[in-house]
Amino acid sequence: MTISVITAVFNRASTIGQALASVQAQTWHKVEHIVIDGGSIDGTLELLEVQRHRLAVLVSERDKGIYDALNKGLGRATGDVLGLMHSDDFYADDRVLERVACAFADPAVDGVYGDLDYVAKEDPSRIIRRWRSGAYEPARLARGWMPPHPTVYLRRSVIEQWGGFDTDFRIAADYDAMLRYLARGKIRLAYIPEVLVKMRVGGESNRSLIRILRKSREDYAALRRNGVGGIGALVWKNLSKLPQFLGRPEGGAARR
Repeated sequence: MTISVITAVFNRASTIGQALASVQAQTWHKVEHIVIDGGSIDGTLELLEVQRHRLAVLVSERDKGIYDALNKGLGRATGDVLGLMHSDDFYADDRVLERVACAFADPAVDGVYGDLDYVAKEDPSRIIRRWRSGAYEPARLARGWMPPHPTVYLRRSVIEQWGGFDTDFRIAADYDAMLRYLARGKIRLAYIPEVLVKMRVGGESNRSLIRILRKSREDYAALRRNGVGGIGALVWKNLSKLPQFLGRPEGGAARR
């Protein structure tokens, strides 16, 4: 099984090296790493060029945002399973993709996900939030549940049937895509109850009040478009984040 890992990057010279090293350190060696750079001017591209021989694909050109870049990566991927490694993120350990591949040994599994830690931007050893997903149940979607997108891996057939990211969404295209796969596609997920990815805080969606409000509007539009719910689901989605800051698991319905 070949796993395609897609990285979209723009001006992340301070973190892209760790993201690349994290992929290269994986014990699962059938990995196709695809990097789509948006035309960086801060030294990122120079760092990528040094690593070009270790990358299956390296493209550097202007794009229309992160989701456009990720779609370019999906279009170039040839693996059996596809996932993401954002330029600010890194794997929790060197056996993450091995565990992902083992979960896909079950032919009934369409997608795999795990848990995620948000870490401090300048000190990634310090955990800010702990996202503990719990096992997936379809009814949880209407309560705002969603697997941590950076930990999600999908069979190629899911993307081929249900598409990639809708770039009409500027912030919540990942949420829209996951609702499309789960609510409309009814894909079958396997949960790995371990932290798979460490993600630095300070993402695009939360950097200003205006973007937070826009994300809420886009989340609502995604919920409505995919027939999952409305305001109630959006409220539950935001409230469900609170336990992450308290060190308590988000978990299943019994632990809410």
